[in-house]
Amino acid sequence: MSSPPALDVRGLAFAYPDGRQALFGVDLRVEAGERVALLGPNGAGKTTLALHLNGILGGGAGTVDVAGMRVAKANLKEVRRRVGIVFQDPDDQLFMPTVARDVGFGPANLGQRGAELAASVHDALHTVGMAEHAGRAPHHLSFGQRRRVAVATVLSMRPDVLVLDEPSSNLDPAARRELADVITGLAVTTLMITHDLPYALQLCPRALVMDEGTIVADGPTRDLLADADLLAAHRLELPYGFDPLSVPPPPG
Repeated sequence: MSSPPALDVRGLAFAYPDGRQALFGVDLRVEAGERVALLGPNGAGKTTLALHLNGILGGGAGTVDVAGMRVAKANLKEVRRRVGIVFQDPDDQLFMPTVARDVGFGPANLGQRGAELAASVHDALHTVGMAEHAGRAPHHLSFGQRRRVAVATVLSMRPDVLVLDEPSSNLDPAARRELADVITGLAVTTLMITHDLPYALQLCPRALVMDEGTIVADGPTRDLLADADLLAAHRLELPYGFDPLSVPPPPG
């Protein structure tokens, strides 16, 4: 019997309390181990969709399953362990006096203590290349370092799915490369929301284009970014002179 997909979204529709409809019947399937970019203009519904994946938002039509578990009120604690969201601003996730305590916050809430907790913290920080900064205050780190620590706060929960919201924003070239190395080295299903089309091409073999609350395209990232008509129709723009077909495909 085959294992269930990491994410299985069916007929997802959602309107905010002010009546604004944000999602119109979204269907999405991501297999375990995939790295998928979610592209689209501002207001397309990308963040609204992401917040449904671990139950921060809900109550509309349709269903979301994470590794075979329905996202529902009774399952929220486990769903939020399975789906970790790294928000655009790392300071939204870093609030403890040291890096180690920030990274250990989630596992501690799951009941980990002592050597088990220490191992979870060390493993997550080692994965993002920040183990030597465990005792430092997060606000003393560079922006790129804080973003990697924010990723570690999610990885310490050993999620099935990692959702990254605009991971390359405000990063200098070196920090951007360091984060790319981390992401491509992860053995976890990854959904990356981004306006950074070259970064999507570098990291994600598959991409989805979302606009006006629906998925309008799904395919190999190189093919979608080479479709000038598709990009123009959904207000997506490549940097001047950038040719997606000249870039080698991402690993994995």
